[in-house]
Amino acid sequence: MGLRSRLVRATLLTVVVAVLIITLPVLVIVLWRGLALNGSSVDTAVWRLVGLLVLMSAIALVVATVMARRNADLVASPMTELAERAADLGARRPQFQALKTEIAEIDKVAEVLQRRATDVARQLANERDFASDASHQLRTPLTALLIRLEEISLSDDPVTMREEAHICIDQVERLTRVVDDLLRRSRATPAEEVPEVSLDSVLASLQLEWLPAFQQARRSVKVSGQRDLRVLANPDHLAQIISTLLENSLKHGDGRVEVNARRSGPSVVLEVTDEGRGIDPSIAARIFERRVTTGGTGLGLALARDLAQSNGGRLELLGIHPPQFALFLSEAPGSGSA
Repeated sequence: MGLRSRLVRATLLTVVVAVLIITLPVLVIVLWRGLALNGSSVDTAVWRLVGLLVLMSAIALVVATVMARRNADLVASPMTELAERAADLGARRPQFQALKTEIAEIDKVAEVLQRRATDVARQLANERDFASDASHQLRTPLTALLIRLEEISLSDDPVTMREEAHICIDQVERLTRVVDDLLRRSRATPAEEVPEVSLDSVLASLQLEWLPAFQQARRSVKVSGQRDLRVLANPDHLAQIISTLLENSLKHGDGRVEVNARRSGPSVVLEVTDEGRGIDPSIAARIFERRVTTGGTGLGLALARDLAQSNGGRLELLGIHPPQFALFLSEAPGSGSA
């Protein structure tokens, strides 16, 4: 039996019991007084009164039936709609619009489902972002590794092949650390203390790593600025951020890439620019948003900014013609002076 039928029956039963409780004592009193007054018969007035009570009871039952059906619809319809929306939520369609019925219990259930829908939507978005982030963060080191392997395959010099092999090993180790970092992020592992790292060593490694790719494009990377700078950053995160900027310049820029490091107060600023046409002003203000792209996946710069923030720094766009990106990081305590 459905909810609507149960509500109708319960309402009608309540009305019938109420009518009987009110009517039967009145009928008994009327009949008793009539018999007491007339001996063995009840006069016409008494019967009229009895008939009027019966008629009023019948009208009350009819009205009660109509009201019971109406009240049942008022409760059953929202419950049916609530069930349909809950079914949509269970089918991994986490769109759940607010449901206001002025029935406290139903509204409470709707609020719980709406919160759950919001949680499911957030979880699905996080899963999509994680998949996109993992794809992009793995693609860059894999591309660099592929370039190195191609260099090895084309070389006949054992010394060059040995050097390239060592670089490949370093890249595989960094790729492994990237995978481990992604897994920690997916498991919501508490963030570790940010270590300090030599900016010179990271830049030297990346300059060597990206050299073949820029040579194939007949371009170059020039690293300049202050030396012996140490910053607070995860070395793999720092390498990923700078690699993203280099890859972005290689794909969308032109000419020589300039990488300059300098102090700025308590921070170290790493600026990356090239001689290309620059960034379209229409997307410059949103360049770090996900899926805002100039032809790639639209994830690289967004991920780079997230990594910078996770290390207590920030990544900014300082200019669009020519394109100029600046990475601000905290200088490690005791870092040597220029």
